[in-house]
Amino acid sequence: MLGKKKDLNKEMSFLDHLEDLRWHLIRATLSVVIVGTAAFFAKDFIFDTIIFGPKKGNFITYRILCDIAHYIGLQDSFCFEELPFRVQSRLMAGQFSAHIWTSITAGFVVSFPYVIYEFWKFISPGMMENERSTARGFIFISSLLFFTGVLFGYYVITPLSINFLGSYQVSGEVFNDFDLSSYIGLVRSSVIASGLIFELPIIIYFLTKIGIVTPEILKKYRKMSLVVVLILSAIITPPDIVSQIIVAIPILILYEVSILISKIVVRNQKRKLKANAK
Repeated sequence: MLGKKKDLNKEMSFLDHLEDLRWHLIRATLSVVIVGTAAFFAKDFIFDTIIFGPKKGNFITYRILCDIAHYIGLQDSFCFEELPFRVQSRLMAGQFSAHIWTSITAGFVVSFPYVIYEFWKFISPGMMENERSTARGFIFISSLLFFTGVLFGYYVITPLSINFLGSYQVSGEVFNDFDLSSYIGLVRSSVIASGLIFELPIIIYFLTKIGIVTPEILKKYRKMSLVVVLILSAIITPPDIVSQIIVAIPILILYEVSILISKIVVRNQKRKLKANAK
């Protein structure tokens, strides 16, 4: 039975593969829509607790920064009750549109493990039997990295950005009134970008498997990667050194982990070649 299945996979034409891909994409999209629909009806929790959480002075990140400031003798430098800006909607369909797109984003984040599962189901027939057996590990690790990145983006990048940009003024004559789409866009981009950046070890794993990346290449361009990381952290965070360092540190750690993963993949490939040669 297994042999027949392998033969069937080998005999699939290009159009058959496209049809197979289409159904995987349909199921993945359907999962996002289903979870997004549930998020749509959880409007109060999604917006009041999650989206506008980093706008409140009692947000956990601000409380931690306040405690750290007191501990190192900066007193109330990082303590505040309310950020000096308001969020407004200036378009007729602005709030409804924000509701729809926020629900879709929530659907993607929550259903990410299933989306990865569908991706794995599509590529796994072209892999060896022992590689397919690692499916559970792949789905778990990639999901764990993604959710860790999402939490990092939400609890670190988002409040740092909102605190800096929300309180920044060129003059006391100018009051910050931010559009709803701009505010939600900042939260969304911080969270999704962080989640995808944290997938770096998984990306390096596959690039090493197909021979595009090696540990030597990663080591050779380590200094250049440091510059890229600093530029990237400067793009997704406020333009202050502390925020950039906070963001750069985990990305650099991920890069070093990626080098280690690449080494392991190459070592396993060499072992298989030696075993086959015998």
